[in-house]
Amino acid sequence: MKILDKYLLKTFLTTFTTVFVILFFIFILQTIWLFIAELAGKDLDLPMIIKFLAFSMPRIIPLVLPLSVLLASIMTFGDLSENYELAAMKSAGVSLKRAMKSLTVFILLLSIIAFLFSNNVIPFAEYKFINFRKNIAQAKPALAITEGQFSDVGFYNIKVNKKSGENGNTLTGITIHKKSDFGDGSKTVIKAKDGLLISNEKSSILQLVLNNGYYYEDITPKKYEDRSKMPFAKSTFKKYIINIDLSKLNKTDTNDQSIANTNTMLNISELNYTLDSLHKTFKTDIISFSENINQRIGIPKDNKIQPAKKNKNLPDNILSLYKNDQKVKILDIVISNLASTKYSIDASNTEFKLKQKNINNHILAFYDKFVIAFACFLMFFIGAPLGAIIRKGGLGLPIIFAVLIFITFHFINTFGKRISQENTMSPFMGAWMSSFVLTPLAILLSYRATNDIGLINMDVVLAPFQKLLKKIFPSQK
Repeated sequence: MKILDKYLLKTFLTTFTTVFVILFFIFILQTIWLFIAELAGKDLDLPMIIKFLAFSMPRIIPLVLPLSVLLASIMTFGDLSENYELAAMKSAGVSLKRAMKSLTVFILLLSIIAFLFSNNVIPFAEYKFINFRKNIAQAKPALAITEGQFSDVGFYNIKVNKKSGENGNTLTGITIHKKSDFGDGSKTVIKAKDGLLISNEKSSILQLVLNNGYYYEDITPKKYEDRSKMPFAKSTFKKYIINIDLSKLNKTDTNDQSIANTNTMLNISELNYTLDSLHKTFKTDIISFSENINQRIGIPKDNKIQPAKKNKNLPDNILSLYKNDQKVKILDIVISNLASTKYSIDASNTEFKLKQKNINNHILAFYDKFVIAFACFLMFFIGAPLGAIIRKGGLGLPIIFAVLIFITFHFINTFGKRISQENTMSPFMGAWMSSFVLTPLAILLSYRATNDIGLINMDVVLAPFQKLLKKIFPSQK
């Protein structure tokens, strides 16, 4: 049996490694495409590109690993079944369950490794990746400026003929167009013979020191009739310093959730600690808000309102005691207070929703580390029985089944997370929804494969049609 186990393990590992490398390469190309705007036209040297890709690679593993296990399982057992190797094993007394035993142990070990990778490597790489993107301007600010063309940098369009120096910080042949504050084009042009970029990793300001140049500025007269004369100011300088905000140099998408939230950069222990802190803060904020609202509308802290004793001297309509102009003032004050209270409630409600969404994202990140481990196990018990049933190896039919199953898994997983973020569903159900949906499929396929039942019993499907045909065309005696 050891020979058979080694043979099956070798066959599966060969297929799995090949599929994993191909899929990993495809997803890396997708990552490059997503961040092409940050890489193209910035004269990034090879070490910077390698570092960029190295930090982005681990985030691809949760997508590539389950799909590789699924496709490799279908292909391996499809080949074994197509070549009648499974039939030979069964004739020798080796059941499909026994044939899957050694691979099940391997998948179990792979799931544990996937969990450790998700808990330790991915958070570290995510932290490095995000900070690398944010600090790329501090490390090499000249990357934002490309030779021979205008580069959009904050409020300036900068063109240089040549960059030199260790980090390309020495510029030659500089032309700068300063954007107008009113959005009506560029009214200031600065030309300099050479210049120097000076930056500090601890500072958010980049200094551009220009030497030996000219300064041109169009002047817009206040009188409309004087504008046709097109007046302008011109001056020369030996040294001119421009301060540029470094955040304009970095084209990081600040709306990206992975950057706005830190949940992807935390391991399980850190997520537990952060969640405990977030829950306490959220609860404290709700209590503080309720007390402030109660105080504003006159409800005591103990919420015990004593019934007011009716004064016989006061009429039922208290407003009747006031004149009409006083009534208007009182009603205006009441309306203003109600509007202010409603605005405060709406604003606080939006803030609480954002805080709850942040908490849900951290909970989802916590469960995701377990979902990836279970997904490997689940995909194997879908792929291996399915390959034995369809009896097709190679890259044709197995790829179709694998892509359909994985797209279903990924869609349900994404859908569950989205509605969980909005607090429509619990984060636990959102994170595990895809696993709960596909687990019955894995059990069904495993049962049918181990009992030599086909994927679809055609007799059951065709029986109603056969009965209908017999009624329509009864056999003649």
